[in-house]
Amino acid sequence: MSDNLSSGDAVGMSFWLISMALVAATAFFFVERDRVAGKWKTSLTVSGLVTLIAAVHYFYMRDVWVQTGTSPTAFRYIDWLLTVPLLMIEFYLILSAVAKVPSGVFWRLLLGSIAMLGFGFLGETGMMNPTVAFFPSMLGWGFIVWEIFKGEASQINAGLSNVHVQKAYKWMLLCVTVGWSIYPIGYFVGYMGGGADPVTLNVVYNLADFVNKIGFGVIIWAAAVADSESSKA
Repeated sequence: MSDNLSSGDAVGMSFWLISMALVAATAFFFVERDRVAGKWKTSLTVSGLVTLIAAVHYFYMRDVWVQTGTSPTAFRYIDWLLTVPLLMIEFYLILSAVAKVPSGVFWRLLLGSIAMLGFGFLGETGMMNPTVAFFPSMLGWGFIVWEIFKGEASQINAGLSNVHVQKAYKWMLLCVTVGWSIYPIGYFVGYMGGGADPVTLNVVYNLADFVNKIGFGVIIWAAAVADSESSKA
């Protein structure tokens, strides 16, 4: 196949669009660090790192798609194995900005995300039976959902008086539950539901990453700016 992106290639165009959006988001988050209070700078730095890592991978995945016409699934997991744990750590960071949070919250979210992605990677790359790998991967996701909805992280958030953090926490919950559900659905359809159309699957994954990476960061940025400005008033 040609190395050049065709205007009729919807998947390739979506890879390119998301790549540029991720680059722009990275610049935005790093610049905005100077606008927020010191306690929020780490959260915005992590948001910028997430979009930066994803942008680099997206440029490469776009080339893989254009040159081979195959889904760059393994490379998606390399991206996710780096960015998803960072996104989960954001729950710990935003709570830590306004309250004392035990380190156990950090480690549970980190290890839960690694388990979820690790088994998914093993299944999708053929290193483990895809059906067998699906279930422990879902258990990892379920553990994360339990922690942020009912676990210690949720309890700390419920006890906060900071409305900005609570609002951000609520929207981040939606990303992790509704937004992230696209990935296991794609996995299930692809390996246990008779197969998925690669064009549709990649466009949906690309749009999902747009929301779940850039949107996630914007939620944190909005809370950081609102809280920093209210502290000055």
